[in-house]
Formats: sequence, structure tokens, C-alpha cells
Amino acid sequence: MVTLEKVDAVIVGSGAAGSIFAATLAESGKKVAVLEHGPDRREDQWISSQIWGRRLKWGGAPVLADGKNRYGHNFNSGWQVGGSTVHHFANWPRLQPTDFRMKSQYDRGLDWPISYDDLRPFYDRIQADVGISGDAAAEVWRPPGAPYPLPPLRSFRHADIVADGMRKLGMRIAPLPSAVLSESYKGRAACIYDGWCHAGCPIGAIGNANAVFLPRAVKAGAEIRPSSYVTRVILDAKGERAVGVEYIGQDRERMFQPAEVVVLAAFVIQSPRILLNSVHDRHPAGLANSSGLLGRYAMTHAGSGVWGLFDEDVENHMGISGGLLMSQDGYAKDARPGTFGSTMWQVGFAQKPNDILGFANARGALFGSDLHAHMKAAARGLTRMLGLNEALPNPDNRIMLSDQKDEFGLPLARVVHSYDENALNLWRHVSEEGLRIMSAAGAKLAWSNPDPGGIHFHGGTIMGDAAATSVTNAFGQTHDIPNLWIGGPGLFPTEGAVNPTFTVSALALRSAEKLVSDWNLQTP
Repeated sequence: MVTLEKVDAVIVGSGAAGSIFAATLAESGKKVAVLEHGPDRREDQWISSQIWGRRLKWGGAPVLADGKNRYGHNFNSGWQVGGSTVHHFANWPRLQPTDFRMKSQYDRGLDWPISYDDLRPFYDRIQADVGISGDAAAEVWRPPGAPYPLPPLRSFRHADIVADGMRKLGMRIAPLPSAVLSESYKGRAACIYDGWCHAGCPIGAIGNANAVFLPRAVKAGAEIRPSSYVTRVILDAKGERAVGVEYIGQDRERMFQPAEVVVLAAFVIQSPRILLNSVHDRHPAGLANSSGLLGRYAMTHAGSGVWGLFDEDVENHMGISGGLLMSQDGYAKDARPGTFGSTMWQVGFAQKPNDILGFANARGALFGSDLHAHMKAAARGLTRMLGLNEALPNPDNRIMLSDQKDEFGLPLARVVHSYDENALNLWRHVSEEGLRIMSAAGAKLAWSNPDPGGIHFHGGTIMGDAAATSVTNAFGQTHDIPNLWIGGPGLFPTEGAVNPTFTVSALALRSAEKLVSDWNLQTP
């Protein structure tokens, strides 16, 4: 194994959290190395096609799925410098104050070790760095915070026609806050509304890591190493501190990168896998696992996908991959008798013919002439809306190691995931509401997805106040190993009913600045 020159910080992962850690640490004068499992694809390789867009999804070792509601890992994870931010939909609402205090307020789920007020200034700063388009005043549900720096994105008929149906049912609608630029911002171009966001944005209109924080990190001296497969965190002989990471480089040779600090910001499933594979005599159950909770409390949003077919041209190829409009009228956790948890509607997704979100898969049971007729009608008149439904943290939903191994002899990750009856009831309730909305909007045909799937991924390395009940403290610093930090949605004790990237980014900025502050205090 080749031992490399020591750095101040080695960061595993270059996505939302990793890029912010990298920029913050490098700009403070630290020597930083970022290890990214995927390749380095430049913007001119991001081609607006469903087939080419698949290259941006996970291409590493398989992730095994188990449980009653198995998690579809590959769609959510990324496979290039920038991680999943390169293909993310850029829907950026904030969590609500109640999301941080569920156990205290409702005796359900878990509490975060921080409040919304603790995170609020970092939400405000991130949105100024990235550029969020939206209308804070129109978001009557939005918690306090600075106005968005940009006006909302323009809407299209496929969003507006569904919004009309929602208003007929007495629901309130607002532009969905989006990390897609409605106007040019800080040298980046505005969106052209071609609806290919999930295949990468070659003009830089989406606030992904490649457009915002990675350039800052590189300018400040950080080194980005693509095709670097991190296998384990290495501890000192006493098992008290991390001394670096082992990884397999582009030439398939094992490397040791020594570092003063290790930051794990890989995809939410891979960080627990690395820790579980990093056993030590003092940590026989894996690193940062004295609580026995490493990998546990895995959560995904149960998705209520609803489609409506209209007898008019709704311009459904235009817009963005993420939604244009939203409603959080159903966000109150106890709003529905017999169910518990938050929900949010997202409306107005640009659609293309094929692949997982295409017209063809909107009605997966159709074949032959029936499919041909559907595609012809859908190309002109199909609309889609999505309800994000909160699932409660459950320790039985977990990331663990499999008996199966990858080509290098490392155990694969195995994800066990099932929705409880409460989550399924909430999903059914929201799906039925979506059908009523489409009917009110005048759809000649409407249907919903037959199962809840699994959207986003949270938990597995949850933060908390005590080592006995969590993996990290309120800043993502592991309780067991003080110079081992974690970033990403794995820190979430609860998931709320919003897309996670904005919160991931705010948490990462808060954590990275805490790390720099503590580092400076220790420096004579």
C-alpha cells in the first residue's frame, strides 16, 4: 500500500456536503484532499438525453435491497465529481421548526439536537451563495428567514392547470423554491427551461457542487481526486483517533491518505458501509458505533405520484426536472385523523418520453398499440404531481453489511427498509387527494403509482446529544472519535417532508465552520 503525503483534511465525497466542507476548510488555509468514487465528467459531457443521463447515477458496487418496501438506491445516488447534486432536481424548501422537535411536541419519532433557529442563519447564507429562485412572501407556510435572492421561475401550462384544480379544492399554492437560476447570478447563466436538469446542467444554472462550492475549493488549493474508492478509515494504534483513509485509486492500487481530520460525506448509504468495514480491536462493531445505532433509523419519503391526462397541449416538455409550484397545506403532522406526519405537494415536472420518469413508465402495464396510443396522447397532455410523505424513524430500517462482497473483497451494503402502517396510510391519503385534484383540474384520465417507492434517503448516522443514543453530536462530529466528522442527510434524526439538499448544505456549512473554529483554537 502506497502512503501519500499527509494533508490537514481528507474528505470522502464531493457532493452537497463534501463540497462545502472542502471550500470552507481550503479557504481557511487548510490542505484538503477530496476523494470521489466516481469519475470526473466535465460539463460538456453532460448530454441532454435519458440514456446519457444514466451515467450520472450510481455506478459503483451494488447496494442490496431488502424489506417490504425496498429502496431504489441507484436512482438517488450519483457517480461523478459533484455526486448526486449533478442530477438532483434542485427543489429547496426548508424544514419546519416542528421537524426538529417531533419527540418533544408529539411524543413520536426523535428530536434533533438543534432547533430551526440554530440552522436558520446557515439556510440564509447558503441560499445567497447558491442562488435560490422563489417567492418567500407567497410561501405562507415558510418559517422565518431572509427573502430569496432571485424571483421565482416561470411556470408552464402543465403546472398551472393542476394548480387550478388545487385552488378549486381550497388549497393554497406558491412557487416552489428552487436552486435553479431564474436570472443570471454571480456569473452563472439563467435557466433555459429545456427540462433536462436530471441529465446535468451544462450551462451552470443549477446550484450543484460543480457550479458553486467545488470551484471555490479548487481555487483555494483543494485537490479533487476522482475514481478514488474509499474502503475504510484508519485509526491510530490505540483506536482513539483517525489517522487517514485507505482507498483504491484509478490504477486499482491501494493507497493510504494520512490526515489530521477525516470527513465522511459520501452518499448516505456508503458512509455507514465505510464505518462498518473499518473495524478495529477497540471498535469491533465498526467505527462511531458505541451506541449500536450506526446504520439505523434509515428513512425515505413515501412518494404519491399522480398523473393526469388532459385534452390540450400542456407544454410538458418544458420547465425543469423538479417542480415549479408547491403546497404545504398538509404539512401539520397531526392534520389528518388516523395518520401522522407531514406532506408536501410538488407540481409541474418537465417530462420526457422514456426512462424511469418518462411517459412510457407512467403506465408501466401498457404494451403494443395501447402503449403507442398512450404515448401519443401523453406527449401533448400528460401532467404529473408528487406528494412527499414523511416516514417516522424506525431503528429496524437500517444499513448493514452483507455476506456478499465486491471485487476487492469488501462486504456490500445491504439496506433493510419497510414502511409502517402509518406511513402507508399517509401515502394512501395523499394519493387519493391527488386524484381529487386532477379531477377538479379537468383531467380526462388520472391515476396514481401503485406503491410508495422510496424517495431520498436519510438517517443511518444520526446526530444527537448523547453518545448512547446517536452517532454524532450536533455538528456531525462523531462521539467516539473526535477527529472523524460526518456530513450529509445521514445525520437527520427525522426527515420532514421536503427535499434534503438545502438542509444538508446548511448543516455542512455550520459543521465546517465549527471544525475550522475548533481547529484554530487548538493551533498555538
